[in-house]
Amino acid sequence: MSDDSSHSTRNPFTHAETPAVSVTIEHLSKSFGELQVLKDVSFKVAPGEIFVLMGPSGAGKSVLLRHIVGLELPNSGRVLVDNLDASDETTREKVRMALVFQAGALFNSLSVYDNLALYPREHQVGSEAEIREKVMHTLQILSLENTATKFPSELSGGMKKRVAIARALVMEPQLLLYDEPTSELDPVMGATISEIIGTLRNDYHVTSIVVSHDRDLALGVADRVGILMGGALMQVSPAAELREPKDPRIADFLNPKIDIKNPRFKKLET
Repeated sequence: MSDDSSHSTRNPFTHAETPAVSVTIEHLSKSFGELQVLKDVSFKVAPGEIFVLMGPSGAGKSVLLRHIVGLELPNSGRVLVDNLDASDETTREKVRMALVFQAGALFNSLSVYDNLALYPREHQVGSEAEIREKVMHTLQILSLENTATKFPSELSGGMKKRVAIARALVMEPQLLLYDEPTSELDPVMGATISEIIGTLRNDYHVTSIVVSHDRDLALGVADRVGILMGGALMQVSPAAELREPKDPRIADFLNPKIDIKNPRFKKLET
């Protein structure tokens, strides 16, 4: 869990400290045509916090994440990152944000090293020698040194996830966002990714927002958890409160019981 005495994010390369950033969602609503995906959602993520956003598929979690990084514009309401409008392009120049995509989004034609070096090269962040030092240090942080010359097709699913996180870390983020980081992983690798998320926050105090279905991840590393259902925010609470949820809808989502005699699929809309 977070160290409340620390309000600064530490750069993993220079060790310089900057104020940790907050994220504020204010009455956010979003529709695509007739489909309303987000309905008057409001919550705040504290500086240096790990906030996990959970909910069933189609609840609007990834759409909300895209609003935070400025890839979607709200129909009403607003998103503030460090008190700056997330939809303003200048915000991404003032606050360093990095998104770890669900599928990794690695470039298959590039080696692991070149995947990580792409951002600093394009933004001319240092000489090639300095970029190499940064990339190799990042791979070392995540115990990936031996993958530098490999291509994504040569990696396991878990390694691809770790490389995707490493690529985000190279960007020196103050705000790190994860979209379903443990999806399609076995339980042990899912726990490993959860440990990475917790370690990066503890070591560098980077504000972290995680979209996930993974109850173990939420209970293991989250400071607080928000439950999104049908586009509406049902609950925001400390992670420990998820162990015995009071709302029956949330309890059924987190602890579903298998009932062969009365199966769910027969109640689903066609």
